[in-house]
Amino acid sequence: MEQLTDLKAILHSKRANIYYLEKCRVMQKDGRVLYLTEASEQKQYWNIPIANTTVILLGTGTSITQAAVRMLASAGVLIGFCGGGGTPLLMSNEIEWLSPQSEYRPTEYVQGWLSFWFDEGKRLNVAKQFQQQRIQFIRQSWAKDKDLQLEGFLSDDDDTGKALSGFAEKIEHTPNVTQLLLAEAQLTKRLYKIAVARTQSGNFIRNFDNADDANAFLNHGNYLAYGLAASTLWVLGIPHGFAVMHGKTRRGALVFDVADLIKDAIILPWAFICAKENMSEQEFRQQILQKFTQHKVLDFMFNTVKDIALKGDTL
Repeated sequence: MEQLTDLKAILHSKRANIYYLEKCRVMQKDGRVLYLTEASEQKQYWNIPIANTTVILLGTGTSITQAAVRMLASAGVLIGFCGGGGTPLLMSNEIEWLSPQSEYRPTEYVQGWLSFWFDEGKRLNVAKQFQQQRIQFIRQSWAKDKDLQLEGFLSDDDDTGKALSGFAEKIEHTPNVTQLLLAEAQLTKRLYKIAVARTQSGNFIRNFDNADDANAFLNHGNYLAYGLAASTLWVLGIPHGFAVMHGKTRRGALVFDVADLIKDAIILPWAFICAKENMSEQEFRQQILQKFTQHKVLDFMFNTVKDIALKGDTL
């Protein structure tokens, strides 16, 4: 069997692949991880390049062998069990990930994180930094993305510019996390309104249970972002429970905090654009993964979390 030392070393922040699989069997064969599908009476095997993969989401009708899990763990690949289309994310009765087991992850990031986490004021300060980074990433990625601009998504438009600058100003004056969450929700609501106007999507209402394409794509894309966030935190050795914003309502809330860094910039506009174009879920997923790579989303997540963690008590 292929061992960890035989795998080509690719930093998690540089890995390109996320897989969502359904109606297949994941297994180890000849030193590789494969998934088996059955088309008519013919069986087909497809290779998963585990050294260049961050997350595998196993949807409906899937199974996985112990040998495959062992190889995925050796390559540091996170496994998530989910429903159809990538949502909801399931593992037993909790929103959770099956994390690879390694005792040799760094310690400086979790130690730096904990050096400020127990101080409520410093935790609020970090939450504000996360939101400022979120705004900066929207401006940066929309300004560089010609495809988005062709669809009318411009970071310096009057409505978008006012929404972002207004939120940035509110951030500095919010006295607690509850008020920050409220301001964040207001920003996202305004961005939904802007996306509806750009794509002429009619009377859109954000509802996780609605079956329309825009809502389904938002759900699907968000869970892809959660996978990247979970992978970032696992590699850096920071437990998901040490959140700075969502911790009062979600057990693995730091995953949601980190995913929020990029959701509005990438997933929100493309969910509406792909819905307008009547794309399939697979086509939407490929579009999102391409944009993740184009805008170096994993690099951004890693750099943001590392920078904050290493500041520690200086915050």
